Amino acid sequence: MKYTQLGRTGLKVSRLVLGTMNFGPQTDEPTSHAILDAALGAGLNFVDTANVYGWGENKGRTEEIIGTWFAQGGGRRDKTVLATKVYGNMAGDGDPWPNHDRLSAQNIRRAVEASLKRLQTDYIDLYQFHHIDRRTPFEEIWQAVDVLVQQGKILYAGSSNFPGFKIAQANETAARRGSLGLVSEQCLYNLAERRAEMEVIPAAQEYGLGVIPWSPLHGGLLGGVIKKAGEGRRSASGRSAEALTDPAVRAQIQSYEDLLDKHGLDAGEAALAWLLSRPGITGPIVGPRTVEQLHSALRALEVELSAEVLAGLDEVFPGPGPSPEAFAW
Repeated sequence: MKYTQLGRTGLKVSRLVLGTMNFGPQTDEPTSHAILDAALGAGLNFVDTANVYGWGENKGRTEEIIGTWFAQGGGRRDKTVLATKVYGNMAGDGDPWPNHDRLSAQNIRRAVEASLKRLQTDYIDLYQFHHIDRRTPFEEIWQAVDVLVQQGKILYAGSSNFPGFKIAQANETAARRGSLGLVSEQCLYNLAERRAEMEVIPAAQEYGLGVIPWSPLHGGLLGGVIKKAGEGRRSASGRSAEALTDPAVRAQIQSYEDLLDKHGLDAGEAALAWLLSRPGITGPIVGPRTVEQLHSALRALEVELSAEVLAGLDEVFPGPGPSPEAFAW
């Protein structure tokens, strides 16, 4: 397993992040535990979740599944860098009590305690703000975070889905307080969605944040969806199927798959390997539903993309260009 440091921290994390969004809604508890065991056995030590995962009436279920895995012992918790998130309303659906969501000091305190209980642990390595909160000043957010750090309930704070200017605002506020501030940003970033290169990733690099891309296969669109459908292995569904109804998108994905076929590369593994090659990237989040999907993702760590392949990918999926030069008049 390949490791890197999480941003400007001393924390060593695996170059792939195990996402657990499917645990509960699509993957049952025994299979989820098998995936976690296989990941840990392969040296993958970075596990990402959120308090709302499980969704609907089952919000919190994903954290509970991870908690029952930790409870089996065997050093599982000590070997795991655990990340979870706060923001979404955890009150029952149709019963949206005020102060049960967002980033008020009250909700942060409540949410941490609830997550610790579900996760069956006494600390969270990386506590992430799932979205920006326009109603709560960062002074209040950092005051709450500083207390939790002093109590030993969290070690570091990170953001998710923050624009570049909010990363700057958050860390400038933290600096005035003498706080560490954000150490990571979890953002949408993949070959087909490169807008993070405009401001989010440059801001993260400027402030020493690790970048953790989510949806590395863009909802399956970059996983060889056309080829798999042609071979009868699996047809496109959901966002992938909808996107492929656009002739321009379908032509682009076909060009992508043709390029990788020419070089004997698996589409999904290549999409992950491309992210791993990008500057400032800590590691992409993979969300396997089965142990076999996990093994496929792990193979991406051994994939080396040639200069020819990288140039071809840039031709199929051109990025916005270097920042800030690409945005000058």
